Amino acid sequence: MAGEFGNPEVVQEEVDILFIGGGMACCGAAYEVMRWADAAKAETGIDLKIKLVDKAAMDRSGAVAQGLSAINTYIGTEQDPADYARMVSNDLMGITRDDLSYDLGRHVDESVHLFEEWGLPIWKTDENGERHDGSKGMPALKDGGKPVRSGKWQIMINGESYKWIVAEAAKKALGMDRIEERIFIVKLVNDKNDPSRIAGAVGFSTRDHKVVVYKAKAILLAAGGCVNLFRPRSVGEGQGRAWYPVWNAGSTYSMAAEAGAELTMMENRFVPARFKDGYGPVGAWFLLFKAQATNAIGEVYMVKNKELLNDYPPYGQAAVPASCLRNHLMLKEMREGRGPIYMDTVTALAKLRETLSPREVKHLEAEAWEDFLDMCVGQCGVWVGENIEPEKKNSELMPTEPYLLGSHSGCCGIWVSGPEDLGAPTSEEHAEADKIPGYLPKGWNWGYRSMTTVKGLFTAGDGVGASGHKFSSGSHAEGRMCAKAMVKYCIDNKDWKPELDTSPEQLVADIYQPVKTYLEFKDYTTAIDINPHYITPKMLQFRLQKIMDEYVAGVATYYQTNAHMLAVAEEKLEMLKEDAMKMRAKDLHELLRAWENYHRILTAEAHMKHIQFREESRYPGFYYRMDKNFVDEENWHCFVNSVYDKNSKKWTVFKRAHVDLVDKSKLFKPAAH
Repeated sequence: MAGEFGNPEVVQEEVDILFIGGGMACCGAAYEVMRWADAAKAETGIDLKIKLVDKAAMDRSGAVAQGLSAINTYIGTEQDPADYARMVSNDLMGITRDDLSYDLGRHVDESVHLFEEWGLPIWKTDENGERHDGSKGMPALKDGGKPVRSGKWQIMINGESYKWIVAEAAKKALGMDRIEERIFIVKLVNDKNDPSRIAGAVGFSTRDHKVVVYKAKAILLAAGGCVNLFRPRSVGEGQGRAWYPVWNAGSTYSMAAEAGAELTMMENRFVPARFKDGYGPVGAWFLLFKAQATNAIGEVYMVKNKELLNDYPPYGQAAVPASCLRNHLMLKEMREGRGPIYMDTVTALAKLRETLSPREVKHLEAEAWEDFLDMCVGQCGVWVGENIEPEKKNSELMPTEPYLLGSHSGCCGIWVSGPEDLGAPTSEEHAEADKIPGYLPKGWNWGYRSMTTVKGLFTAGDGVGASGHKFSSGSHAEGRMCAKAMVKYCIDNKDWKPELDTSPEQLVADIYQPVKTYLEFKDYTTAIDINPHYITPKMLQFRLQKIMDEYVAGVATYYQTNAHMLAVAEEKLEMLKEDAMKMRAKDLHELLRAWENYHRILTAEAHMKHIQFREESRYPGFYYRMDKNFVDEENWHCFVNSVYDKNSKKWTVFKRAHVDLVDKSKLFKPAAH
């Protein structure tokens, strides 16, 4: 019988492998999994049951939903995986897992070659060095074609249909009978007999009155990063504009934490400098068009303030300073009253006309618009609405509100098992090793690639912490690695039967609590949104964003905080969690928003706890602990990790030792002082 609002239909399903998410990581896993599942069936006779569940629709799901103008991670023949690992480490201020970065570096190009094979147009250079877009039928990358590089790692594409192309391949490989869209997974469920093992997940339909309870041996949790955790710069009608996808609600981090997975580097956040109000991308302007950013009086602040980089050796001495340090130099100009900050598009395009053919100039001027049409249409709207022609008028830049992610210039996420062949530490040897909970695995590899510290729970893309700079291609490659490892895990555990530690009835009651609250109290007042018995998801989100913005280093304080402000945030988040239990849901859309809020609150708490624990400002330009406004290499060149106890609601935060597996010295020149 079909369900109704407040009394949903309950569907129970048992699978071997469950993919949660429809972005690049899960598309990679979906494409890859069947070749390994079919091979396992041929060898063992075991026919694995596989399902992908997406909150949205795969064609336009995830961070690449609107499209992209460049693939930001392509190694090619010019670099090698060690170079890549070095770059990732430097951009994230020296604390990353070289094993994860190196391993990705040796696999990522294959995903890019697949994209081109599936029809993604990639820019190439001809024998004369002239650039051509992807429609020109030049040799494929895998056949020696030379991509147009906009930077050392980036290659230009015609990418308005990028996600559509990748999703199509994933759906064809996996089969539509194994895919269910518009199902929002909101809870993971541990095993009844072994709490350290995953056993299933539960979610609800955003279209029908239906709750789905899955049992699974292995789960890939890859539901993106976290946006709208902080009060955004664009408010009111513009709140739907953000640099990262607004539907990323921290579900990856919160659900993993509640399942008992160890998190890592949750203090890290990304604050990209983007075109103001439209959040339009700047990469092509900096890297391809060679534009420079200036203060209001035309000074190039990266030159003017370069001495500030010497305060942060060795990271400031790299040929390309860390992303946060570039922000740090910009923020000095803003704080001292020399804003607005501008992208000097006029000079950049004028210089290009001096060296390029008329055809190439026309092509690049078209690309100036297409860069936004591919991936951030709202920025074109800003240009049109403000009479901006980039060859005639410069555009403002502004650092955004903070985002939490693990695939771009950020490295927060989940602690995962890495490859076994790269010399990663297998034990934990440092002064505070005794403070790490004893049940957690030692070292950096404890089994299956990309498995978390919860048996059977895997992650990829934004979910993998302590790495970064994976971007779209790397997230896809990580998903492919997960698929292979998950098949092996299921075959190795073929006789194990998952049992949920919570009854389906209780899970349904938990999920539909906001609906129950609404139905019980909706007639208490005549104004539906004003009621002493409940709070709307929208108002609760405003409260969360205000707390994070004002106390946990948001835009309101120029990304500054201190121990006292964090203590206030801690108290206010505790009260917010109490009030969150009174959220209402008057329809399925509000139920979606309510559960996004639950996920954001737990993610916010993890972020705050980690900043509180790390007694330094590891990422100047992304956040400053003003009471510890320095980078302390002696005491804090380490991972900050944590685990959450869903029963006691308490966090345990601790250090894990950092080890370099790749020589970093070639990145840096000697410090000036």
